[in-house]
Amino acid sequence: MFKKAWIKYVMLTLAVILGTLATTTTGAAAATKEPHYVITTDTTYPPFELQDKNGQYVGIDIDILKAIAKREHFTYKLVPISFNSGAQAVLSGQFDAIMAGMAITPARKLVYDFGTPYYKTGVIAAIAKNSKIKSLNDLRGKTVALKTGTGAAAYALSIQKQYGFKVTYFNDSNTMYNDVALGNTVATFEDEPVMKYAIQNGVKLKILTKPANSGYYGFGVKKGHNQELIAKFNAGFAAIKKDGTYDKIVAKYIGAKESTFAGSAAVNNSIWGLLKQNKNQFLAGIGQTLMLTILGIILATIFGVIIGILAIVPNKFSHGFASTIIYIFRGLPLLVLAFFIYIGIPSLTGHKFSALLAGLITLMLNEGAYIAAFVAGGLKSVDNGQMEAARSLGLSYWKAMRKVVMPQGIKLMVPSFVNQFIITLKDTSILSAIGIIELTQTGTVIISRNSQGFRVWFLVAMMYLIMITLLTFLAKWADKKFGNN
Repeated sequence: MFKKAWIKYVMLTLAVILGTLATTTTGAAAATKEPHYVITTDTTYPPFELQDKNGQYVGIDIDILKAIAKREHFTYKLVPISFNSGAQAVLSGQFDAIMAGMAITPARKLVYDFGTPYYKTGVIAAIAKNSKIKSLNDLRGKTVALKTGTGAAAYALSIQKQYGFKVTYFNDSNTMYNDVALGNTVATFEDEPVMKYAIQNGVKLKILTKPANSGYYGFGVKKGHNQELIAKFNAGFAAIKKDGTYDKIVAKYIGAKESTFAGSAAVNNSIWGLLKQNKNQFLAGIGQTLMLTILGIILATIFGVIIGILAIVPNKFSHGFASTIIYIFRGLPLLVLAFFIYIGIPSLTGHKFSALLAGLITLMLNEGAYIAAFVAGGLKSVDNGQMEAARSLGLSYWKAMRKVVMPQGIKLMVPSFVNQFIITLKDTSILSAIGIIELTQTGTVIISRNSQGFRVWFLVAMMYLIMITLLTFLAKWADKKFGNN
């Protein structure tokens, strides 16, 4: 009776999940007759994009987009993701446009159409406060840090041969800044207003050079697509330039301090203060992490059990199929699999995935492959005599498997199942790369605003440690209650 109720509960849960995912992308469009777009941004690039204490996205880019949308009567969904991933996702058709401090370059003009350039900037080099480097000539033979896919990185590469430095790459600005401040790399290249904001808010760097390679930021769409959106952006931008709205937006953020967005004139950057100021974001990040973990392990378990059983069925085709699935999805790194599902498949098929759905599919396939391997191993470890005895009593193969072999094998698998649950919890952090704001990405977003890397990562680490400790206690309890003791 209990087993039947449990199966019904799981099936109902899956139905609700799939129904929610299926309606996520259509609900917003149905709610309004105004044109609706999905636009990506990078919320770790202050003062152009960042998150305030209430978890709302603010910044020069965000406010410009909001003002233009209001004037031109269109709605949009803003999806935060790392800059490089967002730029690729626009080209794959996942998003309609990108508004993320994207420098307009000749190479990008080949694949993007840009609206009216909206901000002029220049690239500067920055070094640690105690650095002895005096000019770019001193970089010869040393390593500099660059942010993947940015105009600043492109400029640095253009002068790399001239000054003889080596490069290493990072996906977010704060990690890049800290790498230089700690002395792991000797310098970085960044857009001037972004670096000035970071230094003003506590990053221990200093500017080495004057602005160079002056260029413009642009609002970009895939070349030849969404021309109506580009037209609306251009018309709206002209309007906010004419009436002074644009100048007010820029003045609001250039030179601003973290306290402007933290909601307090005197920001408390102690560990307790950071926890108190950002509790809503942390709670949301924890909730997203747990939701991904629970749904991911449910889907992975269903997938893994099916594949694991097929791996031991005395049939060459099913055995070969299951072995191939296990080999492929255990062999692919989780990050590569996530990018392939979220960006690669839409490029080929034109079918969009939400970040949540892509993340759940990634966890299902990757974690499910590991589950399949230990399910197959657990079932194989049951003495062959058990199956033979059951068959001799007249039970069919599948009935003998369900009634005799599986109950014994499951006892052996319980510790592995719970350990996989813990691994899945940790693996959710990788999904931040495709724009899911779980706990790790929450930490990155908070740091981009306040530059308190050590304290925020300490808090994030403690939160993960608490969750994993609770799951470890669960593993021990489950092993004691259901294991083969």
